[in-house]
Amino acid sequence: MDYISSAALTRHVNFDRLEEWRATTGRRLILASTKASSPYTSLTFRPDDILLFGRENAGVSDHVHDKADGRLFIPMVEGQRSISVAVSAAMITGEAMRQTVWS
Repeated sequence: MDYISSAALTRHVNFDRLEEWRATTGRRLILASTKASSPYTSLTFRPDDILLFGRENAGVSDHVHDKADGRLFIPMVEGQRSISVAVSAAMITGEAMRQTVWS
């Protein structure tokens, strides 16, 4: 990653530590989930949102799902499998950046 020097990274040792940090910063946790009821295009993103994507085969645990401030899905054609997590992340991150960086 030749662009790593321009990224601000914070590593949290576990989800509870992330939640502690998030409580002090007021950031929203936005979860991409096939269990969500709102399409990703319906949310007004904020520049400090945290976007979370689970594993392709299992998503995230119910504990993590319950902590999310927003839960979004990517609309799919009825009966089709969900798309890969990499493509999902690109789509949702692109929409968040469109709203917050390029607007």
